Amino acid sequence: MKVVLLGLTAGIAIWAAFPLVEAGAWIGLAILAGTTAGLFYLYLTRRHIPAKYLIPGTLFLIAFQVAPVLYTASTAFTNFGDGHRGSKQDAITAIQTASVTQVPGSTEYQLSVATTGDPASGPLVFLVTDPATGTVQAGDAGGLTKLDAADVTVGGTGKVTAAKGYTVLNFGQASARSKEITDFAVPTPGGAIRSSGLSRAYEGKAVRAYDAGCDCVRAADTGKTWTADPATGTFVADDGDRLAQGWQVTVGLTNFTRVVTDPNISGPFLGTLVWNFAFAIGSTGGTFLLGLFCALALNSPRVRGKNVYRVLMILPYAMPSFAMLLVWRDMFNTDFGLLNNLFGTHVDWFGQNWSARLAVLLVQLWLGYPYMFLVSTGALQAIPRELSEAGSVDGASPWQSFRRITLPLLLVALSPLLISSFAFNFNNFNAIYLTTEGGPFPAENSMIGATDLLITYTYRLAFGGQGAEYGFAAAISIFIFTIVAVISAVSFRRTRRQEEVYS
Repeated sequence: MKVVLLGLTAGIAIWAAFPLVEAGAWIGLAILAGTTAGLFYLYLTRRHIPAKYLIPGTLFLIAFQVAPVLYTASTAFTNFGDGHRGSKQDAITAIQTASVTQVPGSTEYQLSVATTGDPASGPLVFLVTDPATGTVQAGDAGGLTKLDAADVTVGGTGKVTAAKGYTVLNFGQASARSKEITDFAVPTPGGAIRSSGLSRAYEGKAVRAYDAGCDCVRAADTGKTWTADPATGTFVADDGDRLAQGWQVTVGLTNFTRVVTDPNISGPFLGTLVWNFAFAIGSTGGTFLLGLFCALALNSPRVRGKNVYRVLMILPYAMPSFAMLLVWRDMFNTDFGLLNNLFGTHVDWFGQNWSARLAVLLVQLWLGYPYMFLVSTGALQAIPRELSEAGSVDGASPWQSFRRITLPLLLVALSPLLISSFAFNFNNFNAIYLTTEGGPFPAENSMIGATDLLITYTYRLAFGGQGAEYGFAAAISIFIFTIVAVISAVSFRRTRRQEEVYS
């Protein structure tokens, strides 16, 4: 087993080394080599027994916890997002190629659209045949590459029908990606090659060109100039107009201060934060109280058929939560939902702020109480019955016995679970997105809805239709992480004190 696992480790290391060498990432290659050598030394010697168990867990912790958190934190200090993904040179290339137009005398080519990967999603490549020389070239985002005549097959019309290393798309496959093909451009000196339909291409001239002397982009047709702004990673004109294509730069604390200084964000953000706390506390507290009540009721020795009732209680917990959320969404439908039809009402549950919030809390109550019922049942059975009997002997009423004996002992056992449940509900993306999608939304702001949590708001920023802002979304993720971490730390400290009191 040791030989197999070490062989697998060596294979993964060799597989990961090739792209690092190709990219010239020598620091990463050194870390990979050092880690692999350290693992071989550790497991091929008889010493360092504790480390044999600690090192794998530490490596997985770094890979799946520490590294993503550090990457998110570093992204929060940048303007990374749509239009700001690459370097300044990438932005200049994109601006120039996007402004390419066909002019009189432009060279025209026979075009075959190909890819180096899956026909439906692989990177596009233009295989163009020069009409004057018959030379075939492959064009991608990096430019043109001449192909050896022995590696291509050209049809009677001059179109490439096959090429070594490329998959030529047929008409149906190319039609399915027609928008990508139309937007695709192969940069050339002074212009770019763009498609004209699916079988022809032209080499046009860029209307907008970069001038290194003034560090600006000029439009040849209008004379308008956009000057580079290194602070924001964009080209800006004197009238404030910004080109959509920019580059990634470090913006410091800008993403964090936007939450406080931008009135369009600070007001809705504060309201969302308050609702986020209310949702997390309401979901955790409501499910705990209902689950505890059911556990106490079925813990009585006078109840018969306990097993049947317990099976019925945990049914919601056994169902896939995402499927149940979609079912509940339909049940709250205004026109044909079960709730309105059952009670003869016409409540627009998801159309009003408070009714939508009540709806998601009710859904969470139904989905979450079986878990609390299970853990409360287990904790109750772990409490010695003699303690309650001793309280009764001393004259305590059932309520006093529960409040003074049973509940404190329950909280000692369940406090860590309640803290983790609060943290889970604070970031419960599915509960909101699969029921209300964050709505209802106010007319003046379509980015933050009445039932949005910070996590759904962050998702909408990062992947919304109005353009992704990964840097800003990462900054909000840091806020969420800090809030949950502080609350969890304080709660665990109080739980520890409580354990000391009742130990």
